[in-house]
Amino acid sequence: MKYFGTTTGEMPFLDHLEELRWRILWSLLAIGVFTIVGYFVVTRLNVLSLLIEPITPFLDNSRLGYLSPTDPFFVTLKLSLVVGILLAGPIIIFQLWAFLSPALHSSEKRAIIPSLYFGLVLFMAGVAMAYYIALPVTLQFTMGFQTESLEQAIVIGEYLSVVTRLLLAFGIVFELPVVILLLTFLGLVTPEFLASKRRHAIALITVVSALITPGDVITITLMMMAPLALLYEISITLSKFVVRRRTAEPEPARG
Repeated sequence: MKYFGTTTGEMPFLDHLEELRWRILWSLLAIGVFTIVGYFVVTRLNVLSLLIEPITPFLDNSRLGYLSPTDPFFVTLKLSLVVGILLAGPIIIFQLWAFLSPALHSSEKRAIIPSLYFGLVLFMAGVAMAYYIALPVTLQFTMGFQTESLEQAIVIGEYLSVVTRLLLAFGIVFELPVVILLLTFLGLVTPEFLASKRRHAIALITVVSALITPGDVITITLMMMAPLALLYEISITLSKFVVRRRTAEPEPARG
């Protein structure tokens, strides 16, 4: 079998599909293995208590409830799967990189690899901001309504759905500079285009912030709009750097 990007020539289309199939299978296998590891992480390190901690000050009782006898088991299983996917992330990224990298220039490889580490840092920063700032403020805002008329009956499944969605949403939207960086490498956007669409980007950021953060205008502005606007400006700067570097250097051979 000829491999794409090697000296033996480019792979035929069906061989591309075969390689992609194996990359996906290895990724799924990694998720399965690390989900088992995730089970021990969740049970031994008490990850559930860590996720429950932000809502503890707002609870009338000391613990969250559950509705079905099987809920504790499935909650643990879901958390194990989430941890497994996070732990398998480097392997999944490696498989994706191994599939796509033969089609890239050497200079593009040198630039994209640091951007992957930068993306990991941004994701962790977004999750940390959601956990330590956005989640407590959101809980305080949403649970402050109708306290005289309603009684709390919060169950673990619904609470974890809110928490995981919020954490993942913040982590994903903080990847904006990496996405724009990759689009610049592909020639799909330019710094001039990004600068000219700044007002449109701010409007889109406002809508995204409103959808992600279920709070008042101050919460949306301070916790999502401002960081995303800053990340957009950083993205324009990175895009300029990429364009200057590509115009200054001659196009190298692929491989």
